Amino acid sequence: MPKRTSCGVVITDGRCILLGHATRSPRWDIPKGMAEPDEAFPAAAVRELEEETGLSVPESDLRPLGVHTYMRDKDLALFAWTPPKLPSPEKLTCRSTFALPSGAIVPEFDRFGLFPWDEALTKVGKNLARVLRTIPPPLAGGACPGLDPGG
Repeated sequence: MPKRTSCGVVITDGRCILLGHATRSPRWDIPKGMAEPDEAFPAAAVRELEEETGLSVPESDLRPLGVHTYMRDKDLALFAWTPPKLPSPEKLTCRSTFALPSGAIVPEFDRFGLFPWDEALTKVGKNLARVLRTIPPPLAGGACPGLDPGG
């Protein structure tokens, strides 16, 4: 079976990264999801970003970071978006949902946060952390705007 490709966006200013908290999970994640058949990876990344955060970004604002081995049956096409000002986490809304065994429909992300790069690597899953360590290093130091120390 051919590998599937998930497409994701790293939203960063070089010091901090925006993550969404995966509902009913201890993990945080970047906005990402599967490319539809015949959908270009940048288009899939833009679509997933909008569905999972409400942020609308033109493909031309994304910087390709390559396609990475992610899981045994899945690759991850990564893109960076470096807006002039990082979005305010409390203003983001996830419209992408899934059903719980009870039948209740819940959002994929239940909240968002800005984290220093090193801390973010401890909050995401091990496969995403491995991939994020391979992309160009972020800028050093500096606090994240609106950082919630309680995380």
